[in-house]
Amino acid sequence: MMSQPSLLVLYGSQTGTAQDTAQRIGRQAQRRHLQVQVLPLDHYNVASLISESLVVFVSSTTGQGDPPDNMKNFWKFVFRKSLPAGSLRNLDCAVLGLGDSSYPKFNFVAKKLHKRLLQLGAGMLLPVGLADDQHDLGADAVIDPWLKAFWEKVFSLYPSMAGVIPLREDEPLPPTYTFHFLDDATDKTEDRLRIPTEQSVPSQSRPFPARLVSNCRVTDSSHFQDVRHLEFDISGSNIQFSAGDVVMMHPCNAAEDVEQFCDLLRLDPGATFSLRATGSTAVPARLPQPCTVRHLVESYLDVAAVPRRSFFELLSTFATNDLEKEKLLEFSSAAGQDELHAYCNRPRRSALEVLADFPHTTAELKVDHLLDLFPEIQPRSFSIASSLKAHPDRLQVLVAVVRYKTKMYKPRRGLCSSWLASLDPDQGEVFVPLWVKKGSLKFPREKDPPVIMVGPGTGLAPFRSAIQERIAEGKHDNVLFFGCRSESKDFFYRSEWEEKKEAGHLTLFTAFSRDQEEKVYVQQRVRENAELLWDLIANRRACFYIAGNAKEMPTGVCDALKEVFQQQGGLSPEEAEQMLDTMERTGRFQSETWS
Repeated sequence: MMSQPSLLVLYGSQTGTAQDTAQRIGRQAQRRHLQVQVLPLDHYNVASLISESLVVFVSSTTGQGDPPDNMKNFWKFVFRKSLPAGSLRNLDCAVLGLGDSSYPKFNFVAKKLHKRLLQLGAGMLLPVGLADDQHDLGADAVIDPWLKAFWEKVFSLYPSMAGVIPLREDEPLPPTYTFHFLDDATDKTEDRLRIPTEQSVPSQSRPFPARLVSNCRVTDSSHFQDVRHLEFDISGSNIQFSAGDVVMMHPCNAAEDVEQFCDLLRLDPGATFSLRATGSTAVPARLPQPCTVRHLVESYLDVAAVPRRSFFELLSTFATNDLEKEKLLEFSSAAGQDELHAYCNRPRRSALEVLADFPHTTAELKVDHLLDLFPEIQPRSFSIASSLKAHPDRLQVLVAVVRYKTKMYKPRRGLCSSWLASLDPDQGEVFVPLWVKKGSLKFPREKDPPVIMVGPGTGLAPFRSAIQERIAEGKHDNVLFFGCRSESKDFFYRSEWEEKKEAGHLTLFTAFSRDQEEKVYVQQRVRENAELLWDLIANRRACFYIAGNAKEMPTGVCDALKEVFQQQGGLSPEEAEQMLDTMERTGRFQSETWS
């Protein structure tokens, strides 16, 4: 047995949570004087797994039980039929899953990976960890005891570690990168907008700078919600997409936040630096070298997000003021999670606001630690609301601007939607770096099956794309159920639907919840049209789609559909349930919902 193991932490992360947990494990390993490397799964040469001795896999689950984007290649490789059964017999490993039990495929990826590693002969140090966001104490209720058990297991496996005395939790660790400021302060970051070469298809590492053509508010000015229709010019980009696909973009922080951040940390926004890694971690590909402080804060550091517990753990290591240190240590501890929740999560307090609340500690912060303290801004995804067949060289989206009140003085704002809403193409050319990826909704290729779509609010976006695409292909059996609050205030694309209805290419049912005494929702319209829906589904093999907010709507629509099956088809409740399950399994029932 090796005297001192080196640990490899590999993660699959869609929104940054699994990455944050993987980095936390990396820091715990550093405190225990272990050699450690933390990497996204697709940045690791998976064929080298056979020669690793100790690995922790951390993964979330996305969509309908899918692996995150940054572990898709690994996933394909590890499930190859040709891999020999004992190929990982020299590996000791453990799998930690991050999930949400309100979704049907809870922690599906972690469970499946754990099973596969066992098949390949790996020694599993612990049962798979299944962290749950729905737990009263959040994911940490599982992560904390799981990590404690993991380290106990490692210490018992490697007797040479028995004498290792870990660094204290309040001692700062060396930074992952060091900043080297340059005398020449000219802004060298403009090349981030370089047009990709003809051959390359835009991707996360090489987005396409699409020109914003228009940015229009599509809700009435008296309506409480600001919803935008944005159009981008993608000519010359090589971008192809079909109905159901999504566009990805990295938002920027608001100018006032960038200014406040630089003031708090006494940083000159115009200063230019280059980054150097202190260990084996690569310098982030998204940051130009050299880079200005302004570009780093505006485009890369997620200062407007609600910080995670790890932020407080790291911040506490810089605190010299006793009161601030005590508070930060409380927020970092397992026992202080209720307090942290009340201070941070409930009011949706941003990391920037936390820095302002802890002025003595913020004054002690060294620039070298910024990339350890603040996560990278994650890309946001939007359903594409147009078809290339109807709008060549254009890409359109429908975006609800997120804004709400908490007990904080300033209203909370969605980073990406507020940034998009602020862009004004009439004030000069505006470019938004973006790329496209496959969505989860798939529409039938054949001409025959009718398509029934239920898309209230901005859930309408993927269905507008599908209707435009299908009509261009001569597919006229399209049924749309659309719901919003008021016919006069938020009935998106009304004239377009009326035109398509006139032409006989669309059957439209609307539900305006606030236009009358009794509230009316899309699920009611589904029930009212039971006869038509049963005929389309049972006799004409129609496909049924739902898109929109995940609160009550999807369940309400599914219940209404099962009632249709019972009422029109004479099925028992069990048979109706079974019929819906079969439709889902065969792709005839699909949903894309978000919270």
